[in-house]
Amino acid sequence: MSSEDREAQEDELLALASIYDGDEFRKAESVQGGETRIYLDLPQNFKIFVNGNSNECLQNSGFEYTICFLPPLVLNFELPPDYPSTSPPSFTLSGKWLSPTQLSALCKHLDNLWEEHHGSVVLFAWMQFLKEETLTYLNIVSPFELKMGSQKKVQRRTTQASPTTELDFEGAAGSDVDEEEVVDKRAVQDVESLSSLIQEILDFDQAQQIKCFNSKLFLCNICFCEKLGSECMYFMECRHVYCKACLKDYFEIQIRDGQVQCLNCPEPKCPSVATPGQVKELVEAELFARYDRLLLQSTLDLMADVVYCPRPCCQLPVMQEPGCTMGICSSCNFAFCTLCRLTYHGVSPCKVTAEKLMDLRNEYLQADEASKRFLEQRYGKRVIQKALEEMESKEWLEKNSKSCPCCGTPIEKLDGCNKMTCTGCMQYFCWICMGSLSRANPYKHFNDPASPCFNRLFPAMDVNGDFLEDEIED
Repeated sequence: MSSEDREAQEDELLALASIYDGDEFRKAESVQGGETRIYLDLPQNFKIFVNGNSNECLQNSGFEYTICFLPPLVLNFELPPDYPSTSPPSFTLSGKWLSPTQLSALCKHLDNLWEEHHGSVVLFAWMQFLKEETLTYLNIVSPFELKMGSQKKVQRRTTQASPTTELDFEGAAGSDVDEEEVVDKRAVQDVESLSSLIQEILDFDQAQQIKCFNSKLFLCNICFCEKLGSECMYFMECRHVYCKACLKDYFEIQIRDGQVQCLNCPEPKCPSVATPGQVKELVEAELFARYDRLLLQSTLDLMADVVYCPRPCCQLPVMQEPGCTMGICSSCNFAFCTLCRLTYHGVSPCKVTAEKLMDLRNEYLQADEASKRFLEQRYGKRVIQKALEEMESKEWLEKNSKSCPCCGTPIEKLDGCNKMTCTGCMQYFCWICMGSLSRANPYKHFNDPASPCFNRLFPAMDVNGDFLEDEIED
């Protein structure tokens, strides 16, 4: 190796190390060579898709994906002793998403670039070409179809790019090759199958988006501080960004209050909701366990075929069979009626407590004919009729009677003085103010000038003979 070649190689490798970071360029330790990773800049809203008629049975078939990043092309090279004066670098070019034919076309163009730069260093020119011109050179446009095919078959390049460029193993769109041309042995496609290719592309795209997000500055609209993306979190649907410290406090308050369905984006009127993974990342394990339990419970509550075991010591969810009113708890084996939550009673109507009669009456009066028939079948027509009658009686008593201040017995006043005697407990009380009266001298209440009912033992009478009830104003 001449001193000029050695110096040129050292200078070139040093320059590449200073231009590119460690992820893009790594110098080999044992030989004069290294590895470069070429990350392509994709157009905005670049799409790849899988045809539903794909030969390989895939869960992803027929779906389209919008991506921002593709896995890098990898150029491994070794510099011979007489580079750059005489010989070019030896290299291999590998990629996951380009077919062997497309990679072979790039290898051929790298050879042409060496011929143009013969006698000069060429690695930087190679890397610039791969980064800036690969998509144009191979006529790759969006949408990009992923297909499986024979790696040995090579297709002829068409003169014009089709609207949909195929990313397949059969041939590279836009490569200057003949049908009989053999794939360049320096072109390596390191992918096992179409399904693994799809997964690797999506995983890489997600990882690169997270990496870009973490390196940018964002303004939190809660604390109004600028922070790096690594200290922030964004909501998946709306992409609104807030710092993790503010979201942590927000999530903890909502979870402690039991509002697990309200972990919405703090932006006004934004419907986006935090994912369980985001909540788990920010809050402590004990609080997340409460969030997870309440979220499951609220989800089960929305399911019409799920009821809870009525036993206070159990309360486990029970699946209800369609058309059946019996539920059997898988934990305590308690058989219960799914309607009234009491012990299963077969075809007998559900028992109704006194507290529920009013609700039952209101529900029955507001129901349509179908709902009324269901309530009659569930509780029995006699129970419904009883509820209606008892509620009518209660309404009449509330309107035409007053309750004894001592025992609560309803008392109706037809005529006579305002000193009343309860028929239940025999307590004296005033009909006007409903205050209890002395057993020894009940009339003192009406004779005492300090009493609000002074001189009001008897109701006043108007000229027509009608009684005028005196009421105590509050």
